[in-house]
Amino acid sequence: MSLRSQLLKGVLEGCILSIIQKQPTYGYELSLRLQEFGLSDVSEGSIYPILLRLQKEHLIEGTMQKSELGPKRKYYHLTEIGIEALQEFRAEWENIKHPVDRIIHKGEEKA
Repeated sequence: MSLRSQLLKGVLEGCILSIIQKQPTYGYELSLRLQEFGLSDVSEGSIYPILLRLQKEHLIEGTMQKSELGPKRKYYHLTEIGIEALQEFRAEWENIKHPVDRIIHKGEEKA
């Protein structure tokens, strides 16, 4: 597994929750949104197991809705627990991001 894949694996769940929070999203659309943000190496095959896990943990719920372009699609939205989990992810991300940036840039930025 590449370094990028290892790093991404740790933050992908938070990224998915964040995208879903903005608007209910179905799996393939989620893949496209991640690509728009520059995560083109995230496959649908890695997204669906995360969606299933998030559902089992009651962080998201899925509802089937009609599609203008074909069969019904399962749109995911955050639950109250999911909103709390996303807030926790954002806080932890900030707690990690700033020190890592400072270390990488060898103190160029002052906190």
